Amino acid sequence: MLLTIDVGNTNITFGVFDRKKLVTTFRMTTKQLRTSDEYGVGILELIERNQLSGTDIRDVIIASVVPDVMHSLTNAILKYFEITPVIVGPGIKTGIRVVTENPKQIGADRIVDAAAAYALYGGPVLVLDFGTATTYDLVDGKGSFVAGVTAPGIRISAKALWEDAAKLPKIEICKPASILAQETISSMQAGLVYGQIGQTEYIVRNMAKESGYSDLKVVATGGLGRIIANETDCIDIYDPNLTLSGLRLIFEKQKQ
Repeated sequence: MLLTIDVGNTNITFGVFDRKKLVTTFRMTTKQLRTSDEYGVGILELIERNQLSGTDIRDVIIASVVPDVMHSLTNAILKYFEITPVIVGPGIKTGIRVVTENPKQIGADRIVDAAAAYALYGGPVLVLDFGTATTYDLVDGKGSFVAGVTAPGIRISAKALWEDAAKLPKIEICKPASILAQETISSMQAGLVYGQIGQTEYIVRNMAKESGYSDLKVVATGGLGRIIANETDCIDIYDPNLTLSGLRLIFEKQKQ
């Protein structure tokens, strides 16, 4: 089986594939500092709680946007699984050609999402990832990553509200019953959710217009992406496991 690991700014997401089938997923928080032993024991325990065994894992691939965790994490994989993980980075076959002004500035997670969306849904495709940041990445019909937009994610916006405004509380991020909010919590929820929807629709519309792609598919992923995808017609597909699928596809390309 293949263990795929997506190291994001907020969470580390794990997926276990049996060939092309995603068997299970689980998460750890990213911001907590851990030793290689803590990572190793924690990952093994989560695998076993999902009715699998550490010995089932034969290969590992990692994409990370958090360099500080990589030393401990890769050592954990080496020590506890006796596997040298594939790391998504320069020199790795992805199926995507980056033609932006500075390709090295494009995060591994965005390349993985682009590779997955292009392979699974074809191009041209606009890939939206509602994570810590909200990203909009454009892949043309030939599999070239041609443009990207980066905006604050919903959680970043929410955190700014309750940290920088003394009287605003921490809230659950969800769609309120009505945009006509009549108290503080629902007014914050309305601003966050409907503001993100408006941002999404505007950016998608203008990226489609300026690119000239009349047949552009829009694929969304990310933890809070479902909330947005359910509320707008500008998103064609919501795929919660897009990044993990991309890691699997990229791993398979290394064997070709």
